[in-house]
Amino acid sequence: MQITNKSKRLNYYFFYPLVFVITIWLVFAVENAFHYNFAKYGVRPNSLKGLRGVFFSPLIHDNFSHIFNNSIPLFILTSFLFFHYKRVAWKILFYGWLLTGLGTWLIGRESYHIGISGINYMLISFLFFSGIMIKYYRLIAVSLIVVFLYGSLIWYMFPIVEYISWEAHLSGFLSGIFLAVIYAKRFKTIYKNMDSVKITPEDEEFLRHFDKNGNFIEISEKNDNIDASLDI
Repeated sequence: MQITNKSKRLNYYFFYPLVFVITIWLVFAVENAFHYNFAKYGVRPNSLKGLRGVFFSPLIHDNFSHIFNNSIPLFILTSFLFFHYKRVAWKILFYGWLLTGLGTWLIGRESYHIGISGINYMLISFLFFSGIMIKYYRLIAVSLIVVFLYGSLIWYMFPIVEYISWEAHLSGFLSGIFLAVIYAKRFKTIYKNMDSVKITPEDEEFLRHFDKNGNFIEISEKNDNIDASLDI
């Protein structure tokens, strides 16, 4: 059976989300197999040493329930990110990772904050608000799916459960909004100043999906072999 280019692209976009999930499970397995305690590498607010947690804390989980509950949202949300925002997916993850960790370090309680749930909240808010701001129908649909799947999680951005790091959740959510505003503004500026803004090759390929008024144009894959996803 012949595999289409679109199928290959789909497999490609699901590869990195799967790698992320496998990575946090490998860290969890090593910690338990060798009886290590990686919690000390989490974010520790108001401590210079605790800043290392900005990089390491999302990879560390306390128990099976903790990592299992984070793994499914991580896979789904990163899959959405790589499929619909493939041009900037790595930038969103990098900046979102840093901003979430730094935000937790600034507002968190005197404790070690671990887990990738803050990154999940960053992805939830980025996918939702960017879809609404860019006004691209496929992304609006993704936004509604995100709300349907994870809308109830908004309560965990508040201190309602003592052992949950609501600070990481709130930091992640605010980081996602910030990144959504930055990237939505970038492309809205290009739409409004099509003739005056210097367009990079990356932007040029993205803009092929739109006319001069910013309206979406359906490009036939048969003729142009362009993915129907938002190619930011």
